[in-house]
Amino acid sequence: MSTQHSKTDVILIGGGIMSATLGTILKSLSPDKSFKMFERLSTPAQESSNAWNNAGTGHSALCELNYTKENKDGSIDITKAIKINEQFQISKQFWSFLVKDGQLGSPEGFIKPVPHMSFVQGVKNVEFLKKRVDRLNKNILFSNMEITDDKDKIAEWAPLMMEGRTSNIPMAISYDKTGTDVNFSNLTNKLFDNLEKQNVELNYNHEVEDLKQRKDGKWEVKVKDLTTDEVKIVESKFVFIGAGGASLPLLQKTGIKESKHIGGFPVSGLFLVCTKEEITKKHNAKVYGKASVGAPPMSVPHLDTRYIDGKRTLLFGPFAGFSPKFLKTGSNMDLVKSVKPNNLITMLSAGAKEINLTKYLISQLTLSNEERMEELRTFVPDANSEDWHVVVAGQRVQVIKDTETGKGTLQFGTELVTSEDGTLSALLGASPGASTAVDIMLDLLQKCYKDEFKQWEGKIKEMIPSYGQRLTDNEDLYKEINEEIKKYLKVD
Repeated sequence: MSTQHSKTDVILIGGGIMSATLGTILKSLSPDKSFKMFERLSTPAQESSNAWNNAGTGHSALCELNYTKENKDGSIDITKAIKINEQFQISKQFWSFLVKDGQLGSPEGFIKPVPHMSFVQGVKNVEFLKKRVDRLNKNILFSNMEITDDKDKIAEWAPLMMEGRTSNIPMAISYDKTGTDVNFSNLTNKLFDNLEKQNVELNYNHEVEDLKQRKDGKWEVKVKDLTTDEVKIVESKFVFIGAGGASLPLLQKTGIKESKHIGGFPVSGLFLVCTKEEITKKHNAKVYGKASVGAPPMSVPHLDTRYIDGKRTLLFGPFAGFSPKFLKTGSNMDLVKSVKPNNLITMLSAGAKEINLTKYLISQLTLSNEERMEELRTFVPDANSEDWHVVVAGQRVQVIKDTETGKGTLQFGTELVTSEDGTLSALLGASPGASTAVDIMLDLLQKCYKDEFKQWEGKIKEMIPSYGQRLTDNEDLYKEINEEIKKYLKVD
């Protein structure tokens, strides 16, 4: 069988929110460019972008306590919270533009207003939450945030959490009505549908097997059609690897120097799920607590109202699990195959440094269902195990790399790795990735399309009015933009 050869300007690897976002932005900025997307599964958004596989929070630091660090002197550092909120504001502006422009249809399918809350117990934690809210309130992005330690008021905001609660331990809850629930699988599908209408070639059941750069800088991408076993070679000026957990193995195949000394550690998650209407109707919020001592940031417990498959659902977790796979549909050899001579020391160093994480994972793996229910009961005292069942969430591959703090440092975030010549970029890591996708992709375009980017700035500002500015520093602009967002996304 002869190998097919074809050419394109842009290759998107992976059918998730990242490829969909990059494709949408780049096609808007440069309509003449040709695109091909390759996804090994039969439909888009089946791995990390799937609604059952991510928290769908619309991460904006309204409720996530790990984004506001308490310093040794007791002060609260809100730098990271501001950055993440600003990034989510950019996402909302872009989605609002697409709805206004008729490219996304009705927004209700992918975004809904759901209040965000933080919940703490104990004198010290209550004191921390009060300081956090006081510090954040002074910033326009967090000016709607309220707090109470009055149990009647808590019962008004989160009735399910107060039913059957007999403990006298001091508690407090913060409340922000501007929070959202985002269904990223719905959004991803809408974005790809829109791209297909603009002649972007979407190839499902296609697996990328290899990537080689030619002397002229262009990439030859070897792709296998999983339905026919036919192998294709596609030549492209630019390649984006947005394949979730599979991004690291694909990046390693490129051989670029930026792919060296990077490893990945897979972590899976479990959630307890309730779909009973008489229970779900009593809770309309995303409520984040504090991670237990020694637990990693990704383990922060939260009780979320989610809208999945058209139904209001409650999810509680995450409980960490372990699988050597880099994707839910991956191979048990993924972790072993990712260890190379250039990252072996990096990986071993991480193993030596992260003993506490290993202990935490082992403790999580040995939890019984009743022990998981006991953790849920700190949020929902009357929770009955018959009303909740376990779902396995998506695989996350935490980035391990050498940093200024030493070899083998585990990164709890999203990493963009770009080749020196700007012809290839890969996205690695986990939360808060999907919520901040638009900002990440604009960063990518600035690095990879330096010459064209200046000409695009006018169009970018049309799509994202705050581009190049911080809303934190411009209250009038924030208010003006948010009126548009309320109107088009139908959120408060």
